[in-house]
Amino acid sequence: MRLNHGAIFNQPDLMENSDESEVETVTYFATATRTGKQWTATTRDLPGGRTVQAQGASWREVKRNVADLIFEVHNDDSSIGALHLVPADPDAAAALKDVIAARSARVLAEQAERDTVRHAVRLLIGQGWSTRDIGSALLLSHQRVSQLAPRATT
Repeated sequence: MRLNHGAIFNQPDLMENSDESEVETVTYFATATRTGKQWTATTRDLPGGRTVQAQGASWREVKRNVADLIFEVHNDDSSIGALHLVPADPDAAAALKDVIAARSARVLAEQAERDTVRHAVRLLIGQGWSTRDIGSALLLSHQRVSQLAPRATT
């Protein structure tokens, strides 16, 4: 198996949080239970102390249905609402949480790799290395090296 180390640069960089773009967000939590072939999701603590309950034949459908009910109750234009749906079963909830944590760790690791490679390319170019030598050392094509840190034209 041959790895394409440059493929990581086909993914977008993570955007850093900016104070200017902060928006107040309200996140609602719903718990889903499966009974037979039907899912039921319940969300509590909505504005006015309301609770909503929705059903669906699939996870996707029950999530959409409970989100629709939440947004009907929450008409505050000053914030954006989000929904976090979790299984009522603690083992299933823990498994989904672990998958999300692993995916988040992968995204952060990929960004760290992109940042580190860019730094190395800039450093090595500054030391006079050729793009071909940098590519060989970093297991990248010389074209990718040129994309990451184009040489200044004088």
